[in-house]
Amino acid sequence: MREVFQQELREVQERLVEISTLVAISIENATRAFTESNVSLAETVIADDDKIDIAAAELDELAINILARQQPVARDLRIVVSALRISASLERMGDMAEHIAQLARYRFPEKVVPKSLRPTFAEMGQLDVQIARMLVELLTTEDVKIAEAIRNEDDKVDALHLSVFDKVLGETWKGQAVDTVDATLASRYHERFADHAVSIAKKVQYLATGDWVPQGD
Repeated sequence: MREVFQQELREVQERLVEISTLVAISIENATRAFTESNVSLAETVIADDDKIDIAAAELDELAINILARQQPVARDLRIVVSALRISASLERMGDMAEHIAQLARYRFPEKVVPKSLRPTFAEMGQLDVQIARMLVELLTTEDVKIAEAIRNEDDKVDALHLSVFDKVLGETWKGQAVDTVDATLASRYHERFADHAVSIAKKVQYLATGDWVPQGD
């Protein structure tokens, strides 16, 4: 029975890696769709979000069954409970990527944001893609150095997010109301995507070290 239980725990962790890989693909495609005004790629991201949702739901079902049948304790219990919370964050990251793709679809064939903000959003997109890739590696290896790297990249996303608000609220902003709304929403989606990755990184760091990093740090 113990061997079966350990195999189930490995399956939980493997499924987290699989979902995070789907999320990484989703944000990469969403960023490209947003930057290039590629409606076909945007539609792909929107359609594929169901795969992330289904995979997350199946993982949750597996984790709940393990809790009911195996009644894990100590680190094993933390792994299963953390998996449920990480699964929820990954599902939300998929949603953020989908929202970015939806903006690209709604504004096609036009670009979503004015020319003056495009370099900022290109950088935010690149950072989110990098964060997503690091998250896959983190869930595969539980290397705490990667968790720290994700937090550092999130700081860069936060700074860019604030710069977008400074821009659209500034006196020199020439955008229309729809431009302001789109830029604000897109920036928020990128920022929240990275925040969820940081939340996952903290949980993995806790599993690896036993030390909890406060959310505000």
